[in-house]
Amino acid sequence: MPIIPLADASRKPVRFPLVTVALVAVNVVAFLWEIGSGDTAILRFAVVPADLMRGRGWITPLTAMFLHAGFMHIVSNMVFLSVFAPAVEDGMSRGRFLLFYLLGGLAATAAQVAVAPASTVPQLGASGAIAAVMGAFLVTFPRDRIRVLWFVFFFPIVTRVPAALLVGVWLLTQLLNQTAAIVHADSGGVAYMAHVGGALFGILTARLFERRGQRPGLIQ
Repeated sequence: MPIIPLADASRKPVRFPLVTVALVAVNVVAFLWEIGSGDTAILRFAVVPADLMRGRGWITPLTAMFLHAGFMHIVSNMVFLSVFAPAVEDGMSRGRFLLFYLLGGLAATAAQVAVAPASTVPQLGASGAIAAVMGAFLVTFPRDRIRVLWFVFFFPIVTRVPAALLVGVWLLTQLLNQTAAIVHADSGGVAYMAHVGGALFGILTARLFERRGQRPGLIQ
C-alpha cells in the first residue's frame, strides 16, 4: 500500500528552510547532469564498496549521495526530504543541519559497505542522508502528525498519521528487508542497510546538533 508523505501538519518552521531547498536544488541539478553524462557520472562518482576497501574512490561516499538511479528515485527522495527536513533544519540551525545531513549520508554508506564490503555494484542516492533526517525527526518531533496520501483500492485518501508511527513502520520495514536480503543474498538493488544506518545515526545524534531551547513553531 503506497503511502506518500505530503507535509508536517503540526509544525511550521520559524525560518525559511534554506539548506533544505538548496539540497533539493543541488540534487535536481546533479540528476540532470547525470542524465546528460550517460554512465560517466555513475562510473566516476557512485560508491563501489570493493573499490573503497582497496583504498580507491574515497570521494565517492560524498558525491554518491547527490546521484540517483532514475526519475522515481529522485522524486521519492526529494518528497521525503521536503517533508521531514525543514523542521529538523529549523531546530538545528542551517550550518549544523548541513553538517548533520552530510555526516548522515556518510554513516549510511559506511553501514552498507560494512555488510557488503566486496560488492562491485555501484551505490548511489540521497536515501541514507534522508534516513538520518527521518531518524532525527522521530526523536525530536514524534508527536507531530504528518499529512499523507495513500491509496485504498486505487482511491486516493489524505489523512494524518503520527510521525512516530509513520517513521517507525518505515524503519521496521527497512530492517525486515535487510534481514531478508541477508538470508536470500539479494537486496533487489536497494541498499536497505544504508537506510538503517542513516536512520540510526539520526536517532543517536540528533540531540547533539540541536540548538538549545530552540523549537520550530507549532501550527495553532
